[in-house]
Amino acid sequence: MKPARIQLAGGVAALVIAAGAAYVAAVATADDGGSKPSGSTQLARFSDQGVTVTIGVKDRSAAHATLVATFAPDRPGFHLYSIDLPPDGIHGVGRPISLAATKGGMLTATGPLSAETAATTLTLTGTDLTLPVYPDGPVTVDLPVTVADHGDATVLVGYAACSRSTCLPPVSGHPVVLKIT
Repeated sequence: MKPARIQLAGGVAALVIAAGAAYVAAVATADDGGSKPSGSTQLARFSDQGVTVTIGVKDRSAAHATLVATFAPDRPGFHLYSIDLPPDGIHGVGRPISLAATKGGMLTATGPLSAETAATTLTLTGTDLTLPVYPDGPVTVDLPVTVADHGDATVLVGYAACSRSTCLPPVSGHPVVLKIT
């Protein structure tokens, strides 16, 4: 009798595992309005200050990968600031998109952050300030990294979104824990 119970329990466990795997696959491939980074596996997603950020990984080999983050404003008509903007903006205006691996963690940046969209310039009305911004809508950035091991890794995310008439509070150093397998 025991072998039959073990076999039944094993069959139930296999069914539960298969259902769980199907659920995870369905969640990972679900259409999320185009905010999933192109050609990547999604690792994390959060929304803060009017922007939804989706972080994924692509081009993964044994010890190398590219982190991919898409920053999608939640409302139409909002843009994000260029990665080339100084960290504190220009005269305090704007904050660049940033994605950085924490020091001493399992991920180490091996190159600079790059954007998949070209920046344009925006002159603020009534001022002499010209700021590098991306066109309204989502922006995807890439960060090449080395991967030291499996487990949790933390990245820090920053950005600010504005429209022609409204700026939302900036996000700076938002920690995101990624499960690295």
